[in-house]
Amino acid sequence: MLSSTSVAKSPSQKFIFIFLIIWFLVNLVQASFMELHPDEAYYWVYSRFLDWGYFDHPPMVALFIKAGDNLFQNKLGLRFLTVICSTLSVYLLWQIVKKYAENAVLFILLFSCFVLFHMYGFITTPDSPLLLFSILFFYLYQRYSRKDSYTLAVLLAVVIACMMYSKYHGILVLFFTILSNFKLLKRPSFWLIVVVALAVYMPHILWQIDNGYPSVHYHLFDRSARPYKVNFTLEYILGQVLLAGPLIGWYFYAKGYKVKADDAFLRAIKFNCYGIFLFFLLSTFKGRVEAHWTMIAYPPLFILSYCYLSQLVVVPVWVRRLVLTSVALILLARIILLVPGPLADKLRPLREYSGSEVWARQIKEKSGDSYVVFNQGFQEPSKFNFYNRTLKGFACNSRYYRKNQYDIWPIEDSLRNKRVYYVIPYSHGEVPQDSFPTSKGMYYGRYLEEVRLYQKVNIVTELPEEDWKAGETVQVLLEIQNPYNEAISFSNEGERWNAFFEYTFVKDGVIGDFYPIPENMQLLRIPAKGNVTVPVSVKAPAEPGDYYLFFSIRTEPFPGARNSKMIKVEIE
Repeated sequence: MLSSTSVAKSPSQKFIFIFLIIWFLVNLVQASFMELHPDEAYYWVYSRFLDWGYFDHPPMVALFIKAGDNLFQNKLGLRFLTVICSTLSVYLLWQIVKKYAENAVLFILLFSCFVLFHMYGFITTPDSPLLLFSILFFYLYQRYSRKDSYTLAVLLAVVIACMMYSKYHGILVLFFTILSNFKLLKRPSFWLIVVVALAVYMPHILWQIDNGYPSVHYHLFDRSARPYKVNFTLEYILGQVLLAGPLIGWYFYAKGYKVKADDAFLRAIKFNCYGIFLFFLLSTFKGRVEAHWTMIAYPPLFILSYCYLSQLVVVPVWVRRLVLTSVALILLARIILLVPGPLADKLRPLREYSGSEVWARQIKEKSGDSYVVFNQGFQEPSKFNFYNRTLKGFACNSRYYRKNQYDIWPIEDSLRNKRVYYVIPYSHGEVPQDSFPTSKGMYYGRYLEEVRLYQKVNIVTELPEEDWKAGETVQVLLEIQNPYNEAISFSNEGERWNAFFEYTFVKDGVIGDFYPIPENMQLLRIPAKGNVTVPVSVKAPAEPGDYYLFFSIRTEPFPGARNSKMIKVEIE
């Protein structure tokens, strides 16, 4: 079935257009009825606050969701543009590979056994637009590598900017493409690409500058490295093999490398494919790497695999069987996701796609029209917001978690000093509280009057240049910035909820105990949009080593926020 002995006889265009229609309709159904991944709900909240950038990612995913949500105010709306763009991606891939061999049956079956292509056929995350724009980049570069054209250069520049507006990983595509062909640097049109791409991308760069480079600090510094575990590397390798095809992925990696790079385009494809996989393989020595981060390498892997198989006189029978079995397994998984049951409930990755809509409505029944505060990260308030079509769910981010876009959005401004409903999946203790079953287990809620929050207060410091000694007390200056439109005071006198200034050290990714700042911070009063600078005492850890320091303002009954960036400290 996968034989390429008579490529010319294959009714290619007819088969491809039939497949495009089927692909579009299947993804349309899946997008309409399958529950959201929690991250999708988070990006839906992005779309309620359109901006040139966000804490975690650039803004393209928000534009994708906003466009579809204007048409359909439901799951389909959130995913609609992804379904369209995924279908367009299939067509563009066909236009790329048919220049080497025109075998539609091979193309369809090979494409259908790549797991990531199915995932981003209907799921909307930053990877969804990145997949489209990376394939569009390769489509245009195939032509640009053969013909130096200013028109193609401008189009490439815009697409490169769109890749970067989708996800920062897009820079790897540009890097490995240039690495594969240094002759590009001699083309005046190449430098036009650089200038136009930077101009189009400049609004996001300015957003980063205006907001203190939150994405840069998060991705490069706040994700503190953990001690290396061999599982990081082994899980990464296994994940890459499975995502390329549950049973046949290893074969694609092995054989794709054998394709001769007879032109500049195929050389760029090989550099991108194996260069990106190698880049993230090396990254596993610094911490855990999510399997889908390599998504931009899968179109090149697909192209190489197609070129290799299309050159065979006869594809081995066992390869055909593994391809067909892989496709069958993927289709089975999609059916399970669409119609969840006992099997989906037992598998953790599938469990994320069931029960959330009912859960969100159950929380809403208890909270009424109040703002609802969660402390389990950004996913729970985002699911609550999407399924109830509201913006009254708020993430009171724990200092044991990480900062995210809820630390920037104005939602906190709307609920400070108001009555809110605080809901968590464990008991609040010996206080009046609701306990009620949900589709996600037992939850506990209580109303908080005049809630006190300082999550958006930013603490900035420059540490002394001299080395810190283990166990010594060091004086540092803290600049405490008030972002709110009213003055704030940290005094606990007459307050329903007490506030505490604390600090901790992080070593090897493990957050240590929190210690109170000994100075009397309750005397601080900061005017609206103002700041104050105060000297405080910080005691260094007793053991030498490399640490990260951060400061936290904790207000009852919450676990406390991260109010400063992670600051690297070397203790002697």
